[in-house]
Amino acid sequence: MTQARVLIVDYGLGNLFSIRHACRHCGIDAEITSSPDSLLQATGIILPGVGAFGHAMDTLRSRGLLTPLLTAVHAGTPLLGICLGMQLLLDASEEFGLHEGLGLIPGIVRKLPELRPDGSVRRIPAVGWNRISLNPQRSQPDLNSGLPDGTWMYFVHSFAATPEQAGDVLTLTDYEGIRYCSAIRRGHVTGVQFHPERSAHHGLAFLKHWATGLSSTHLPHQQ
Repeated sequence: MTQARVLIVDYGLGNLFSIRHACRHCGIDAEITSSPDSLLQATGIILPGVGAFGHAMDTLRSRGLLTPLLTAVHAGTPLLGICLGMQLLLDASEEFGLHEGLGLIPGIVRKLPELRPDGSVRRIPAVGWNRISLNPQRSQPDLNSGLPDGTWMYFVHSFAATPEQAGDVLTLTDYEGIRYCSAIRRGHVTGVQFHPERSAHHGLAFLKHWATGLSSTHLPHQQ
């Protein structure tokens, strides 16, 4: 069996070394790359991200990473988006205006509402540990393995994904009276709003589960 080659995309906006350390801690031989050509040879890609949606998309374009990233994913390479990386998977975001995303999962990214129905103010950004709940509307519940119901994960964010189709929602999270999508999956494209690299043993278990079988399920794109 060919060894999986997991690449972490370096476009200047991500907690790269923490993610690589977490991957290696759970047995994933992950490399950080800013090379567009290398993405076409990956068996799995991790797209991290912190900061603003529009700036992230502009940076992917300016560094020549956008086209090879999409080419690899459309060829079947499994992709995992983390935090902002998850939000980039959708069609667009309303952060600082309307910005086009990768368009891999239909939907839009919206800011978590600051006001409660009674007029009081929520704490935004949402920072800290919170539970994830499995989505009962998914038609393929077997895809949820690796994310046990009720698991505590670590979050830092002000915006959240709103997928068009309920079946793309992997997990949901409740925060101060609102419920939002905290993980998504469509085929071989997965996104998590939480930080698995900062979520202790459950986060590491999720990363290990995601990486399981990558080398047997995908062959690198041949140019």
